Amino acid sequence: MKLVSGETFSDRTKQQYGYLQKGMTYVIPFLCYNQAMIDRYSREEIKRIWDIETKFNYYLKVELAVCEAYNKLGKLPDKALGEIKKNASFSVSRIDEIEAEVKHDVIAFITNLNESVGPENAKYIHMGLTSSDVIDTAFALQIKDSSDILLKDLDELISVVKELAVKHQNTVCIGRSHGVHAEIMTFGFKLLNWLDALSRAKESFIYALNEISVGQISGPVGTYSNLDPKVEEYACRVLNLQPAKISTQIISRDRHAKFMSQLALIAGLIEQYATEIRHLMRTEIREVEEGFGKNQKGSSAMPHKKNPVLCENLCGLARVIRSNMLTSYENINLWHERDISHSSAERIIFPDSLILIDFMLHRFKSVMENLVVHEDRMLANTELYGGVVYSQKVLLSLVENGMTREDAYRIVQKHAIDALNGGNFKENLSKDNEVLKHLTKEKFEECFDREKYLQNIDKIFKRFI
Repeated sequence: MKLVSGETFSDRTKQQYGYLQKGMTYVIPFLCYNQAMIDRYSREEIKRIWDIETKFNYYLKVELAVCEAYNKLGKLPDKALGEIKKNASFSVSRIDEIEAEVKHDVIAFITNLNESVGPENAKYIHMGLTSSDVIDTAFALQIKDSSDILLKDLDELISVVKELAVKHQNTVCIGRSHGVHAEIMTFGFKLLNWLDALSRAKESFIYALNEISVGQISGPVGTYSNLDPKVEEYACRVLNLQPAKISTQIISRDRHAKFMSQLALIAGLIEQYATEIRHLMRTEIREVEEGFGKNQKGSSAMPHKKNPVLCENLCGLARVIRSNMLTSYENINLWHERDISHSSAERIIFPDSLILIDFMLHRFKSVMENLVVHEDRMLANTELYGGVVYSQKVLLSLVENGMTREDAYRIVQKHAIDALNGGNFKENLSKDNEVLKHLTKEKFEECFDREKYLQNIDKIFKRFI
């Protein structure tokens, strides 16, 4: 960040960024909670969940839910609750001002909240709570609301992949192992594998989301020393969270690590599919291509270039999510009933990761919606070198018709390698007397019948579609 003449840092900016002052220069060593993922990779709906004002709105929701609980238990009069609900508010600038003195953002928030409800009702605010009761419960709400967006993203992506898989159920292409041609399959079959993994990832994500969608209102070390556990039960019900079965001063961070693992898994799947598209887009393969806009340019130097830039971008962002997952595992190890070493890391990794996954799912959906499929190239690639990919059918047919497996393998391998070195596999075989001695012309032609390879594709699709 650069200051120009007349500009100054606000207190909130200083707190968000962290700074060291050297004369008139501010050195910014790190980014903090509310300067989340850069705008280039942020979509507005999920980004708003993680801005500073929204964070304090979640804090306010938690405090009001606790007030409702106390009212339900007869410890907060109806009139006072009504006045609190009517008047409770906060000002980010006022919180900044208070935090500059007290050096504690939750205390600053509570102080400002108390100012809004007046001295008579302030005594009911934050009764028996500790800061983490508010922070962790509000954090769960932020994660839950962000996850609602991600689930919608996942559903939309799964729908697009499913539609494309059905469309290309019978589009013949080559299957590869070790990057080398293996046997014939269909492009729809490839996509069906993607659909299966994405569907399972969604199920795992929902499970992890349920694990992390818990609140706590349990006091300084989780023993409810100054409040009734029923306050937690009722407040969490109001907030649509499950109360943690047990907590210390915080909700255990294994829950958060599990959740981050699922984000990393989703990112990993997107990376896998983006990598596949990048390979299939290579000039010598060119079976698929990212959509290319009318005025789009691929290179500043080479006008012919159409590069897989969107998929490369997704592969890079997946690395960020994986690194954040590692940090979430480091956060499990806290001192005694809590320390705050997890806090600074979570202010970065959770908003960044959730915002990034939203962006990645949306971008990959767009890639799939606009994917150009070259069916002619796919078919042509199966016929390279005179149909060398039919080698297993020839091998099995020779064995079924009297040749030993060792001899059959030797003959088929010889002609296959000759073909890969510039020959024609089918022609080579058709001139081999040993082959002709064991295979009739009809049997020989059957070996190169691609429909035999695809006879169970419909059955596989019926499992899913």
